[in-house]
Amino acid sequence: MTAEVLAPPTTSEPSSDGRFIDGVFGRLMAAAALTVIAVLVATAVFLLIRAWPALSHYGPLSFFHARWAPSEAVVTLSKPNPYGILQFVYGTVVTSLVAMVIAVPVAIAVALYITNLSPAVLRRPLSSLVDLLAAIPSVVYGFWGVFALIPALGPIGRGLTSVSGIPVIGWLFQGPFFGYSVFAAGVVLAIMVLPIVTAICREVFDTAPAAEKEAALAVGATKWEMMRIAVLPRSRSGIIGAAILGLGRAFGETIAVTMLIGNNVLTIPHGIMRAGSTMPSVIANEFTEANQPFHLDSLFVVAFALLLLSLLVNVIGKRIVGRVSEHIA
Repeated sequence: MTAEVLAPPTTSEPSSDGRFIDGVFGRLMAAAALTVIAVLVATAVFLLIRAWPALSHYGPLSFFHARWAPSEAVVTLSKPNPYGILQFVYGTVVTSLVAMVIAVPVAIAVALYITNLSPAVLRRPLSSLVDLLAAIPSVVYGFWGVFALIPALGPIGRGLTSVSGIPVIGWLFQGPFFGYSVFAAGVVLAIMVLPIVTAICREVFDTAPAAEKEAALAVGATKWEMMRIAVLPRSRSGIIGAAILGLGRAFGETIAVTMLIGNNVLTIPHGIMRAGSTMPSVIANEFTEANQPFHLDSLFVVAFALLLLSLLVNVIGKRIVGRVSEHIA
C-alpha cells in the first residue's frame, strides 16, 4: 500500500470586495469613536471660550470664594470678583452625595431581590417597573416633590433638626427646616438615579457564577449568606461603577433640583436641612436675566467648572473600579 499524503488545508483569502467592506466598516467605527471625543472636546472648548472674558478679567482663582453678587459687578469692575462659585460646587456635591447615600443601598437591595429572591414570574415585571422610573420627566419629579414630598418630609425634617445639639452630626442637621432644602433635593435625586443604579447592579449580580451560588446553598448557607459569599464579593467593582454613573447623573440634574433646593441662598448653607443652590440650578435661574457685566460669562465659568467636576469624578471612579477589580482578581 502506498501512503497517501494529506494536503494541508487551504485557507481562502478574503476577496477584494470583502477587504473593501472591512476597511469601510473599520473607518466607520473609528469615526464613531472619534465623534464622541470630538463632541466632548468641542463642548469644553466652547464653554472655555465663552467663559474666557470673565476668567481673563478677574483671574481663574478669584472665582474660588462663596459669595455671588452680580448686582455689585457694576461698581466692582476693578475690585474683587463678585462671582464666587464655591457655594454652587458645595451644593452640587452635597446634594448628589445625599442622593447616593439613599439610592445606592436601596438599589443594591432591589437588584438582589430581583435577581436572587423574587419568584421568576415577578422578575420581569419588577425590572420593568424600576426601569420605568427613568422615563418620568424631571419636571414631573419636581412637581411631585413640591406638592407631595416636601409636606411628607416635614415631620422627618423637624425630627432630624432636633438632634442638632449632638456633636459632629449636629452641624449636618441644623435647622430650621422649611421644606425647600438640600435634603429635599437629595431625596428626589435619589429616586431619579435609582433606576440606572439598580439596572447596572442587576446586570452585575446576574453574572455571578451559578455554580458558586449552588455550592454555597448545598453546604447549608442561607440565601443571605449565599449572596454575601458568592454574589456581593464578585460584584464590588460593578456596584462602584453603578454608583459613579449615578453620581454623574445626579451632578447634571437641573429642573427637579431647581424646584426643590430653594435657590434663595447664594452662600454655603449650614447643613443639609437649609436651602441652597447647585451649579445647574444657578445657570437655569439666571441665564435669561444675566444683564450685569461679566454675569453671563461667569455663568459659563460655572458650566465649565461643572464639566471639569464631572470628568474628575468619572476619572476617579474608573481608577477605583480598576483597583477593586485587580484586588478581586
